Amino acid sequence: MTTSRVSVLITVTGVDQPGVTSALFEVLSRHKVELLNVEQVVIRGRLTLGVLVSCSPETTDGPQFWQEVQDAIHRVGLDVTIERSDELPVMRQPSTHTIVVLGRPITAEAFGVVAREVAARGVNIDFIRGVSDYPVTGLELRVSVPSADVYEQLQAALAQVAVDERVDIAIEDYSLSRRAKRLIVFDVDSTLIQGEVIEMLADRVGAHAAVAEITEAAMRGELDFAESLSRRVATLAGLPAEVLEEVGEQIELTPGARTTLRTLRRLGFYCGIVSGGFRQVIEPLAHELEMDFVAANQLEIVDGRLTGRVIGPIIDRPGKAKALRDFAEQAGVPMEQTVAVGDGANDIDMLAAAGLGVAFNAKPALREVADASLSHPYLDTVLFILGITRGEIEAADSIDGTLRRVEIPDD
Repeated sequence: MTTSRVSVLITVTGVDQPGVTSALFEVLSRHKVELLNVEQVVIRGRLTLGVLVSCSPETTDGPQFWQEVQDAIHRVGLDVTIERSDELPVMRQPSTHTIVVLGRPITAEAFGVVAREVAARGVNIDFIRGVSDYPVTGLELRVSVPSADVYEQLQAALAQVAVDERVDIAIEDYSLSRRAKRLIVFDVDSTLIQGEVIEMLADRVGAHAAVAEITEAAMRGELDFAESLSRRVATLAGLPAEVLEEVGEQIELTPGARTTLRTLRRLGFYCGIVSGGFRQVIEPLAHELEMDFVAANQLEIVDGRLTGRVIGPIIDRPGKAKALRDFAEQAGVPMEQTVAVGDGANDIDMLAAAGLGVAFNAKPALREVADASLSHPYLDTVLFILGITRGEIEAADSIDGTLRRVEIPDD
């Protein structure tokens, strides 16, 4: 014959301090209760601690158990509520998806709209946590979506909310695969670095305006990349080869790029560059950033000058996807464990092939097919999409002396 048991939820609130959990469990241990669950959160020094236990009905029938719990918590200056239920809870199934909301700032109105769209589709919010306070505010919601149809509806609704409320919203599966990413590749121009290398080179021959116009058309998907590359490179004919090194020294990384790569290397990621730009300019940067893989176009040089042509395989839209697959094969990483980050139409195939495709300050053609779209000019926002928090980043940085925050001017 089995003895029936009841569940008791104990909720402690107040100013956080050492010894609260110890005081509570000293009482619980005397009454031989069984622990079912513990959840705790501290926001600005305020503690909310929930402890769910099971025990015999006799334990809770008399006043002694209730009084001892209250006395223990009151002695440390906090408040406590105790709720009994005759039903023992069943362990909740894991959440099905995560929703990451990023903004500078996230207004209460914007978050309220997100919550309303979620609730309107019968989606339960299981857990909310902050993931960042710099360079953007980030919130992560773990949610339970009842069906694939509801997921598609929610995805479309949140995409519109992101536009209307000027926040970034990414919705992903919440599963082991989210935490198993092992290879990440970045486009270079206007993603890993600021600006376009081809335009910096074109400046040297007075062709910046013409090249920029061709680049924009290609990035919007209005012009075949191979054709646009040929037309742009032709303007560089006769340029001395040493200019490539000079331009390479002028490259400015996108804010947050070093933090992003440093953090990913700590986590054991393979990191690569896949660029429609030029190997002669990119390779020194890739070496400095300790990249594992590089794919880029090769400029032809004869007698110390550019001929206005490229040689070897063209890294165009299909070429970028092929490079990602090649890198994954070399690293022994399944494609579902890969991440690709880019900004233009020539990145579409690469992002579609990756396990997670991230559009970074991207053209509309790419945003429409990406799994996540980021609109803030900080590359480390990619980390928050991967489930990495600012606190985790800075804790690691503080150990090796790389922790610093650059003041960001108000918009």
